[in-house]
Amino acid sequence: MTHSPTVRVAAVQIAPDLTSRAGTMQKVLNAIADAAAKGVKLIVFPETFVPWYPYFSFVLPPVQSGREHLRLYDEAVTVPGPETEAVAAAARRAGMVVVLGINERDHGSLYNTQLVFDADGTLKLRRRKITPTFHERMIWGQGDGAGLKVVETAAGRVGALACWEHYNPLARYALMAQHEEIHAAQFPGSLVGPIFAEQIEVTIRHHALESGCFVVNATGWLSEEQIASVTPDAGLQNALRGGCMSAIVSPEGKHVVPPLTEGEGLLVADLDLGLIVKRKRMMDAVGHYARPELLHLVLDPRPAQPLHTDSPLTAGTETRSPSHGPFDDAADRASDQRAAVLRRAPV
Repeated sequence: MTHSPTVRVAAVQIAPDLTSRAGTMQKVLNAIADAAAKGVKLIVFPETFVPWYPYFSFVLPPVQSGREHLRLYDEAVTVPGPETEAVAAAARRAGMVVVLGINERDHGSLYNTQLVFDADGTLKLRRRKITPTFHERMIWGQGDGAGLKVVETAAGRVGALACWEHYNPLARYALMAQHEEIHAAQFPGSLVGPIFAEQIEVTIRHHALESGCFVVNATGWLSEEQIASVTPDAGLQNALRGGCMSAIVSPEGKHVVPPLTEGEGLLVADLDLGLIVKRKRMMDAVGHYARPELLHLVLDPRPAQPLHTDSPLTAGTETRSPSHGPFDDAADRASDQRAAVLRRAPV
């Protein structure tokens, strides 16, 4: 590790401005400034915090959600764009790694996107949630393997997943195998009820233990006025309460500071990165405790693209799919080997 052995980090539990992207962005910039005054070197915001998480999609039937869905399109973030430039500048001024969840607009589609800015303002990672959950599938498109990547930052090796991606053990293992030191987890908060907070806690503590890394988790928060603005139905409003578990967890699965489950606030903790080796000395799930000859993960890191172009074919040129790449070569070799075995097999 070339970075400092101790890193001060923060998890932000915060309410978005449900009326405008600009209002939420101001809250982001204010939180970065507040954290900088406390000496924070890495900060994590909630899932799709800018402009806001699409709470409407959880309580409104599809036939009634079109207006809010279109408003989300209007307020969503483009990458790069003015919002990413503003966050990059704030990260650079503070010398802080910033992990921000956004609704990303890419032409006619929205994505649940996580951005990791380094302390010099460089955008080190833009990843999209690989599988939106339940109601979210009517809001966001799917991400790809290109985002399952750990990046080197001024705070250490950082990986990120959103919400129920933490229930996908192979997605988590992909980051573990890249030796993440700080895992940035993001959940919407103010959703489902107290049981969701309990599930979040179990999930992030288990990942910290299994991966031998620190987890910094941020969840959002809605005020009672905001809940009422999403739906006037008192019964449905109950589905927009609870589910908050902003927390910072050590590689031993322990809370470094007490978690935040109600209201807005900023959790701050100093991480002793030496605890990572102490944990992995006993159990390194991707090292001495792994059995890759028995069990291993194959990740396709190529970005998914709807259009591939290739140069015109000439006579005598081998024809290949425009998407042909190293994984296709491996598949071709495996297919040839299987065919050879079949040809030798007795009838």
